Amino acid sequence: MSRTFRLDPVLIQAVIAGALSFAHLHDLAAAAGQDGWKAWAYPVSVDLLLVAAWRRMRTDTENRDAWLWFAIALVASLGANVATAGLLDLNDVPPWLRILVAGWPALAFLGGTLLAHAPAPVREPEPTDQPHVEPSPDVTVERAPEPAHELPPPDPAPQSAPPEPAPLPPAVPVPPALLDHAQKIADTHQAQTGTPIDTATLRNRLGVPPALADAIAVQLT
Repeated sequence: MSRTFRLDPVLIQAVIAGALSFAHLHDLAAAAGQDGWKAWAYPVSVDLLLVAAWRRMRTDTENRDAWLWFAIALVASLGANVATAGLLDLNDVPPWLRILVAGWPALAFLGGTLLAHAPAPVREPEPTDQPHVEPSPDVTVERAPEPAHELPPPDPAPQSAPPEPAPLPPAVPVPPALLDHAQKIADTHQAQTGTPIDTATLRNRLGVPPALADAIAVQLT
């Protein structure tokens, strides 16, 4: 697929302006005693310093050194354009201008070195969204309800049959892991005190209801 070539008026204008400025810098350098290839090197040096300062200004807008060297190169380019516009006799260049032209290479080298080795701006990292972590639900341990205290049976009437013994409380199931843990506690207590552990101490150590402590004590014996 062919593409038609279109001339950009802005690009043409930039080429014309650059060529004129290039020629003015060359003429001024030649008039100041820099003949031959040296006269052509001066406009290249000025334009390169302009480009280097402009690139540094785009990447780091707060770099004052880049603005300073851009202004120095721009003044050098504009000064050459004005000086060669008939305001200065190129056949009789004043000594101060010869000194400026002769000292420009060292000044341009210093500016280019500072711009090339300036530290890059440090950009703060963008904050990343932290993954949402659901809070773990509170784990509650339900304790077995304590059995209700039974009322003592009423006194038997005279010459009546002896009362039947009260029914034993239902057996409480004991988990094997809890029974093993209780056995270790009982063995430790036996080794430390020399006496078997009682039900109240066992219940306090395990933190279980009285009915469950009684069932564990029965199985331990």
